[in-house]
Amino acid sequence: MGKLAKQLKPFLTGIFLAIVLLFVQAISDLNLPNYMSEIVNVGIQQGGIEHAAPDAISEDGMKLITTFMTEHERQIIEESYSLVSPLDQNSNGEPYSKLYPNADQQFYVKGELGKNDSENLDAAFGTATSTFINFLRELSQPSDKNATESSSNSINMKEIYGMQAVLDSLPDATIQSAHDEAVKNDVMQKQSGIMLSKGFYDELGVDLGAKQTAYIMKIGFYMLVIALVGGVATVLVGLLSSRIATGVARNLRKQVFMKVESFSKKELDTFSTASLITRCTNDIQQVQNLVMMGVRMICYAPILGIGGIIMAVNKSASMSRIIALAVIILLGLILILMAIALPKFKLIQKLVDKLNLISRENLSGLMVVRSFGTQEYEKKRFDAANSDLTKTNLFVTRAMVFMMPMMMLIMNGVTLLVVWVGAHQIAVSSMQVGDMMAFMQYVMQILMSFMMLSMMFIMIPRAAVSAGRIAEVLETEVSITDPEKPKSFNEKCKGLLEFKKVSFRYEGANEDALHEISFTAKPGQTTALIGSTGSGKTTIASLALRFYDVNEGEILIDGVDIRDVKQSELRSKIGYVPQKSVLLSGTIEFNLKYGKKDATDEEMQEIAKVAQAMDFIKEKPENFASNISQGGANVSGGQKQRLTIARALMKKPEILIFDDSFSALDFKTDSMLRKELKEHTSHATIILVAQRVSTIMNADQILVLDKGLIVGRGTHRELLETCPEYYEIASSQLSKEELA
Repeated sequence: MGKLAKQLKPFLTGIFLAIVLLFVQAISDLNLPNYMSEIVNVGIQQGGIEHAAPDAISEDGMKLITTFMTEHERQIIEESYSLVSPLDQNSNGEPYSKLYPNADQQFYVKGELGKNDSENLDAAFGTATSTFINFLRELSQPSDKNATESSSNSINMKEIYGMQAVLDSLPDATIQSAHDEAVKNDVMQKQSGIMLSKGFYDELGVDLGAKQTAYIMKIGFYMLVIALVGGVATVLVGLLSSRIATGVARNLRKQVFMKVESFSKKELDTFSTASLITRCTNDIQQVQNLVMMGVRMICYAPILGIGGIIMAVNKSASMSRIIALAVIILLGLILILMAIALPKFKLIQKLVDKLNLISRENLSGLMVVRSFGTQEYEKKRFDAANSDLTKTNLFVTRAMVFMMPMMMLIMNGVTLLVVWVGAHQIAVSSMQVGDMMAFMQYVMQILMSFMMLSMMFIMIPRAAVSAGRIAEVLETEVSITDPEKPKSFNEKCKGLLEFKKVSFRYEGANEDALHEISFTAKPGQTTALIGSTGSGKTTIASLALRFYDVNEGEILIDGVDIRDVKQSELRSKIGYVPQKSVLLSGTIEFNLKYGKKDATDEEMQEIAKVAQAMDFIKEKPENFASNISQGGANVSGGQKQRLTIARALMKKPEILIFDDSFSALDFKTDSMLRKELKEHTSHATIILVAQRVSTIMNADQILVLDKGLIVGRGTHRELLETCPEYYEIASSQLSKEELA
């Protein structure tokens, strides 16, 4: 996977931007439960009153509340409030009588305070209010306590002010005892302060309903803005991750394709075609999926999980054990599933290779399968490979599907546990309803972050297998490369091909395919190669094109070793017609001009006449614009050979190699083609590999090969007299009159 990181370098800017946006998204998601808590706690339960210390309080109210304060708390109050008249104006120029219509005499107004000063003031007011309530409870009989608690929600300030004379006569020890009890419960302090603040606001004529509505609307607006920002961030992250993932996949496909294009036959023999197709498609798709999901989840899940833990602990540290329990259970489940499923991921890619191989063999050899009547056998072979892949995929899928209900069970179980524990804490006034709801949301976010990470842990091993297979192709050392200091061909001698004591052995073979082969093919002459199957004829053609490098000896063109020149320069001098004719999908014109894009229509028509292809091209409705299907399936074998010959001739090469390229032609077409070739390529060096003696009998030089050795050399007539192997081949194909 470390090699995959190199592929991400061109996209570092996009990744950085995506991470920034993921932070924005996570912060948005983490703040929404907090604002929901504020709506429940402050907007609904507290009637929109945010602070225990009211913005304004009457002189009677100030006298009452300071009765239950310490000296230090009274000092905070004095520094925070100032006495004003109803006719005075606030900092916005509004008269206080408009804000507090019931105020008919002087009252106290809270000044502009910083965050710390505001918190200290709320604590002082909350503690004093809680002290007052505790004092009332101590005075009440046990049977009257419920009445005291129920009446605390609707406070008659005039009745309370009537108690002021009694309160002033209380001993300090009694008040201190109630004060010490109040300090123990922070939640109760704030709730008590806000409850009494409602009474102070009501006394001054404040519209509490409008205040509550305004607060809920304000927080709701904040939530909408945060949700919108988070939504935009989510969309942008999705866009960036898709672009990064598809960019990585595009680059990988390009690199794999270019690497395979540089492979010699030795490397192509190492990888099967089906495997290379799988690596270039399915394996790269797995990497693309990982990158796309990874950018979104690998970065987002830790941010969400860590942030959720911090926010949840801030809401209720005592319930953090529930999070730890849920995470432990979830991690255990993930580890068990990974241990079961991971070994199967490596197997899946191999099974995909096998299925592709069987499919490709059946499609390319469909006529052979039908001719031998083995359709049922091939169906069973395909079904076996398909079933193995299906069973393995089903096993992995079922294991993954099992995770979802287990995750839901854990989440629902945790929700019930949070509600149960939270309800007890609410009952003893150590937690608020909104905080419990927010805590529940944070627990869900934490579990979801672990679930996202678990999905990545499942995707990573499969993608790692695919990345390894891709790296295997990219890291394969190409055996045939251009020299660091390439030479150029001798311009004075064009087309001279020399083999000097060339020996070659295929990878893994026990003996040489060619042994000490030496010959010279001169411009203007035809050198023919003939021999039994496996004698090394095609190998000579492959070595001349440098598809393989020789083990011993050297091959010279125009006096220069072909290993000392660039491959492109070497192959530009050679026109090659392979043993198996290959046409590309496209038009006839596209195929003929494949080696020479700038060829004129006149040149193309001339070459088609030489290759004896003009007759059947004219028969087609669109002539040279007629389409050739994949692999040339819509033309006959002879037509295919003639088109491949024409394609090689279009280059006007100095050396022409025909590797058994006339086998599908009838005698008349073969004779006419060779006659036209002799006239058209009179200055070129021709290497003619053939099985038919009639094709090569007029060659200037015939080399007879047997088991990788040259056993005969000369003209047709000379070899009939001097080479038993050639005579045996000729006698099996020609009549006695032709041999005479």
